[in-house]
Amino acid sequence: MRYRPIQSSLFAGNRTRLKNQLKPNSIAIFNSNDIMPTSADGIHSFVQNTDLFYLSGIDQEETVLLLYPDSKEKKHREVLFIKETSDEIAIWDGTGHNFKEAEAISGIEKIYRTKEFEKIFRPLAFEADNIYLNTNEHPRADISVETRDMRFLKWCQRAFPLHKYERLAPLMQHLRAIKSSEEIKLIQEACRIADQAFRRILTFVKPGVWEFEIEAEMVNEFIKNRSRGPAFQTIVASGAGSCVLHYIQNDRQCRKGDVLLMDFGVEYANYSSDVTRTIPVSGKFSERQKMVYQAVRRVQKEAIQMLRPGISLAEYQKEIGNIMEAELVGLGLLSSSSKGNPDDEKPKYKQYFMHGISHHLGLDVHDLGDKYRKFEKGMVLTCEPGIYIREENMGIRIENDILITDGDPVDLTEKIPVEAEEIEALMHS
Repeated sequence: MRYRPIQSSLFAGNRTRLKNQLKPNSIAIFNSNDIMPTSADGIHSFVQNTDLFYLSGIDQEETVLLLYPDSKEKKHREVLFIKETSDEIAIWDGTGHNFKEAEAISGIEKIYRTKEFEKIFRPLAFEADNIYLNTNEHPRADISVETRDMRFLKWCQRAFPLHKYERLAPLMQHLRAIKSSEEIKLIQEACRIADQAFRRILTFVKPGVWEFEIEAEMVNEFIKNRSRGPAFQTIVASGAGSCVLHYIQNDRQCRKGDVLLMDFGVEYANYSSDVTRTIPVSGKFSERQKMVYQAVRRVQKEAIQMLRPGISLAEYQKEIGNIMEAELVGLGLLSSSSKGNPDDEKPKYKQYFMHGISHHLGLDVHDLGDKYRKFEKGMVLTCEPGIYIREENMGIRIENDILITDGDPVDLTEKIPVEAEEIEALMHS
């Protein structure tokens, strides 16, 4: 892997926390993601199932993790299954992990080849009272493609129809929302790389450059810093494109007078950063652009200070609505009389700020987390207010990554230039 080795104690600690949540005499199974085909004999780059990585650190396909804390045999309380290798396979695809490497990465002593799974699992399943299965229960997930976890679920319920089945997803959602100190370091590294990329872009952007050229500069910086690449499809949106929230075409030539909105994330060791910066293509904001920019920045500063234990994401969003409406009135986009009730299904500020203020961040860019759960120390959330004025071809969003602590929030992206004057100065340096 490109990233530096991670201590196996991270994954061992994660497994212990999960095992403490299981019912007595239960077995839990996690499967890796598949390698996804393109066409002909092409394949997409492999991306690991984040739950499996969280618990094992294994970053290759055809992997299965079995946890059975109450197994009568100690060796079967944690079992890892990894893909087959051979001299012939090594010639074409490399060796993959051997048992010693997999143990060093995961901290799991008992390891088999994946082809042996059914033989090992069947007698253990007959000992267990409950079988925990994993599914993707993210509220925004597209589940139209059948995963290895889903195929296993169907097979398991056919093979063991009289067992009691339990869901792993709620347990993983609860556990993964709180980041350990080692996880925070990995997210910080993803943020550090994002800083490097943004500073590179500030000296590269000028009228006439193409959006895809900017994207290429970013990805170059990601990869040379040990990243696999972007954590999600990079948004490089100038002019009218800056008002399209999920603009990914990146095919427009930047023009003098445009604002350029860049929403980009770096993947490092499967962990993500998620940053948005908006800059002037010509190197200097117009008076109107700066007014809107400063309004967004003021909302962000207030919002960051609210990221403290004791408030939920749902409650937090409502509070931000009041702050945003006041800024929109100041910009002449709403009148005082047209201000709405933030409890309304579609409050007035949503005309110009359509998306949520924050989301959990970690192994997934939109990481696991319950919007009704109160914030707790160790959660990492984005803070991303924006104002989008389509009639002015101007969308401005600023996004930082924030760690919740017992005290003041910690901005993991604080080194990335954000103030309008600093951005302008660096673009002219």
